[in-house]
Amino acid sequence: MTSAEILASFARFGIHLGLERIQQLLADLGNPQKQVPIIHVAGTNGKGSVCAYLASILSAAGYKVGRYTSPHLVNWRERICINSEWISDQDLLEALQQVQKVITPVAIPTQFEVITAAMWWYFAQSQVDIAIIETGLGGRLDATNVCDRPVVSVITSISRDHWQRLGDSLSAIASEKAGIIKPNCPVVVGGLPFDAIKVIREKAESCQAPIIWTEAATLINQNRAEWRGIEYPLSLLGNHQLMNSAIAIATVQTLQAQGWHISPSAITKGMAETQWAGRLQWTTYKSHKILLDGAHNLAAAEYLRIFVDEFYPNGQRRWIIGMLDTKDYAGILRSLLQPQDLLFIVPIPNHQSVDPEILGAIANDILKSSAIICENLESGLKTAFSHNYQDSDLVTLCGSLYLVGEFLRVEYKHQS
Repeated sequence: MTSAEILASFARFGIHLGLERIQQLLADLGNPQKQVPIIHVAGTNGKGSVCAYLASILSAAGYKVGRYTSPHLVNWRERICINSEWISDQDLLEALQQVQKVITPVAIPTQFEVITAAMWWYFAQSQVDIAIIETGLGGRLDATNVCDRPVVSVITSISRDHWQRLGDSLSAIASEKAGIIKPNCPVVVGGLPFDAIKVIREKAESCQAPIIWTEAATLINQNRAEWRGIEYPLSLLGNHQLMNSAIAIATVQTLQAQGWHISPSAITKGMAETQWAGRLQWTTYKSHKILLDGAHNLAAAEYLRIFVDEFYPNGQRRWIIGMLDTKDYAGILRSLLQPQDLLFIVPIPNHQSVDPEILGAIANDILKSSAIICENLESGLKTAFSHNYQDSDLVTLCGSLYLVGEFLRVEYKHQS
């Protein structure tokens, strides 16, 4: 079996939060997670960007850096990287086979638990100096939450997402994210709403965990920022990166205080070289420019609209959107759309999309021109770029990282 086939065989077990299965799995693998120093990153938005910044900075400082993120856009291999290089097909297959060997019928793991266990095994075998681990869902009961002493815990942001599993209030969601805070281990925290601040503070105090509250950096120009006397380049787009980059720098300073050798030049180089696909990413479709962004929850949609209005004020907005039915799709549409915009609704292949008619009805209460429902992504792209399209128009594909991934997967095949 290929690695993709092995992982697909576990998809039927769904999503079940809890630590019992992953802890047993890792124990049977020899507890590889205990061999790897980690930075553990949770939050509603900004996790991936912060992980990307940290991995780039630590690599520039000369460390062998593992990075684990989810979901992937094109290939499972994206999730597990060392110094920005995806795990090889052969190494992923070997890691998954090692995990398979210790699975018992009594405790069948979920797909996420299997890939997470494979990650720990691979990083331990590779003897990484440090691993940057992004939570999959929440924090307290997430399969990544198996280390008692992270080098640093990071909580980037908290807003309403995955409320079906994490709780339908900011304090409930914050409580789940706070589960990554461990006794006497420092925690770096980004800008949070009041209800979340109270929960995070109480958890940190109960754990006697030093807490570093982080404010956003100051924009010097479009490509440079300054935070607490440190000036650095910004390689990722959007004003929300002022907070994400500040969180990364604060985390680096926490590492420096523990004796990690990270020079100012490594910070500058790492920030300049950071890349994070599918988030405010410019690419092309048949020679036309197109902007890609997940924008899969309310806060992310608000960031995207602000970015579009601030940096590209001229030209008509054309949105190609598909969303999962588990998301706050009405709120996302209301955050993104203005009356003069055009909307092209597409399904997300192999995922439970919102009924296009439902999206269309919501959108048509906002738009002057009715939303256009398209059969598939290719049809949506062709229609968006042919429906009286002008070169000054801005076409943005968003609403789901899975949709962004489908676009990149198709384009990747065309380029191969």
